[in-house]
Amino acid sequence: AINGWSQGHARFRNWPVVYTLSNQSDIYVGESLNAAARLRQHSDSTSKKHLRGARIVFDETFNKSVCLDLESFLIKLFAGDGHYSVLNGNHGVTDADYYGRETYQGAFLKIFDALRELGAFTRSIREIENDDLFKLSPFKALTQDQAVAVEDILEGLFDDLGRNRTSEIVIQGGPGTGKTVVAIYLMKLLSDIQHADLTEPEDADSLFSDFFTPGYPELLDSFKVGLVVPQQSLRKSVERVFRKTPGLHTQQVLTPFQVGNVLEPFDLLIVDEAHRLGQRAAQAAGPLNAQFAEINRRLFGSDDLRLTQLDWIAAQSRHQIFLVDEAQAVRPSDLPREVLSGLVARTDQQGRRYPLASQMRVRAGDDYVGYIRALLRCPTTSPRTFPGYDLQFFDDPVQLRAAILQRDHEVGLARLIAGYAWPWNSKTDPAATDITLGGLELRWNSRAVDWINSPGSSAEVGSIHTVQGYDLNYAGVIIGKDLRFDPVGRRVCFDRRNYFDRRGMSNNGIIGITYDDDDILTFVQNIYAVLLTRGILGTYVYVCDEPLRDVLRPYFTATPAGTGAA
Repeated sequence: AINGWSQGHARFRNWPVVYTLSNQSDIYVGESLNAAARLRQHSDSTSKKHLRGARIVFDETFNKSVCLDLESFLIKLFAGDGHYSVLNGNHGVTDADYYGRETYQGAFLKIFDALRELGAFTRSIREIENDDLFKLSPFKALTQDQAVAVEDILEGLFDDLGRNRTSEIVIQGGPGTGKTVVAIYLMKLLSDIQHADLTEPEDADSLFSDFFTPGYPELLDSFKVGLVVPQQSLRKSVERVFRKTPGLHTQQVLTPFQVGNVLEPFDLLIVDEAHRLGQRAAQAAGPLNAQFAEINRRLFGSDDLRLTQLDWIAAQSRHQIFLVDEAQAVRPSDLPREVLSGLVARTDQQGRRYPLASQMRVRAGDDYVGYIRALLRCPTTSPRTFPGYDLQFFDDPVQLRAAILQRDHEVGLARLIAGYAWPWNSKTDPAATDITLGGLELRWNSRAVDWINSPGSSAEVGSIHTVQGYDLNYAGVIIGKDLRFDPVGRRVCFDRRNYFDRRGMSNNGIIGITYDDDDILTFVQNIYAVLLTRGILGTYVYVCDEPLRDVLRPYFTATPAGTGAA
């Protein structure tokens, strides 16, 4: 059939094109200068011969660069749409510039629309890009510092495997630098190398193509890899991505307790948000306290109170990769600061610490995160503007909410989020009001898992535990009276009377540590730094404490006249 079809289409034997192969559940996207020969190769391969439907995207102006770009564009959207499982490896997704790229990418939108009309896509681009299936997909073009880190990590890992050595690695980066993306990307890339069919044709050059050569897949024979995600909400979203990604399995997504309880250790554990691993402290559920002690005794022979979940990870794997941001620890039960600092210093001395600096989330640029963190510690820096980023300060919470609802209508994924400065009455009484503020009556998030994308979330307020690790298009941040400004001492301070996360300020009686207000202040500042760095397109802010409101107002770009903000 391919031979007959190609006879009347000479360009399909000597012209750059993009093609898809699919059946009801799977799809493969490729590019080639000889579509007829490439499709014939695929039809003879064991991994793709079940794909019987083919589509060719052809244009007389296409060149190799355009086809590589279109191929990557379609792979990312097919993976984010979720209708098909994408059979491609992730190492071929590129983001290279070329002459006329902006014009060609305008044409890509028309190609998407045509494919959607044919039933290849089930949702619009906006709907796809707002979904965590897209945001957390391993089919990403890495930034330069991400790509360098992944390449160096792979080279070091394979060298360690060849020499039978253990290893400990840290990837360090602030909010929005793509730590979770790197973790999932590595999981997919290692799976692709492990199961590589070296007789299959490769459709694109890649920074990682050298690892798809004889010798590397053999080093990963029977290699057991797990991804540890301490946060429940984020873990469920990652499991959804793994469920739709060939080569990855939901059983690979683990809690720290699951790691502690496995009987057969892992070859490699990748730990996302490693700063959220726990130390010995009162657990969220009573049985976990006993389980913590049992794991310590089984792994180490005794229940040493100094042992943490970081020790579990090291004991249960030969190789570890920790993704870390020390400034995102938000509870006293998180790993102690000195433990994290020791991990970072140790890997730095070994040449195994990889910093991520490029801001992938907030379109305000790389300086925005540092600016926000400095404001929350001591607002004495000079006010700045961030051109192209919608940063606004509101004196009226009603108008803040109206603006967020309007942005949600326009682009989606605009949510109100707040510090834990109000009790959670609706947890036991769904009809109760949690937050009464300036005429508003609001409830906390009604679910802990995937709240951002759940029905009704635009009418609720999300807590730190529902948004850490996630993106929003617009974040409406309410800074409660747990954070105040002392006009006499001229300092930002913590108000214990207005903080309602019991586990966020309780002393650690198990190991005999007490936390004063300055200790808790650091965690609360970290919480608000996380909340204020969720918005991709913009961040809107309302401050409850009047002295703090007056201090912070100049640091946020004023809203254009007529919208009601300061």
